[in-house]
Amino acid sequence: MGEAVIYTDGACSGNPGPGGWGAVLQYGSVVKELHGSDALTTNNRMELTAVISALEALNRPGRVALYTDSRYVLDGITKWLPGWQRNGWRTAGRKPVKNLDLWQHLVKAMAPHEITWRWVKGHNGDPGNERADELARQGIAEALAAAR
Repeated sequence: MGEAVIYTDGACSGNPGPGGWGAVLQYGSVVKELHGSDALTTNNRMELTAVISALEALNRPGRVALYTDSRYVLDGITKWLPGWQRNGWRTAGRKPVKNLDLWQHLVKAMAPHEITWRWVKGHNGDPGNERADELARQGIAEALAAAR
């Protein structure tokens, strides 16, 4: 079984504001790029949407190395998620988890895969991250154009 490599990014023009997300999926020599937008959203929602969309675009279950520059996504998955689920989707402070719909969607999207989560510093020259950022910014441009 090979390993898919995914880079994701989300962006917003204002927070909240028009947003975009981007993802670069690589499996062997095959590369697929995805992006999308939302007219009024937050950066964190776009970061989560990028990951969900990328995982759902995979054709079959497998191993995935997923790169994100979002500490919110990375910490949410690797640190906070088990506690949130144990506490009925409430934070340690007993407040409802923000972006609950997307976190629950992400849990479902992750289920068929064996994912290794990796953080990459944004805007630091990593080609996969830079391309995902370009795609996210393309999403913002499309959201702004649609609003005109």
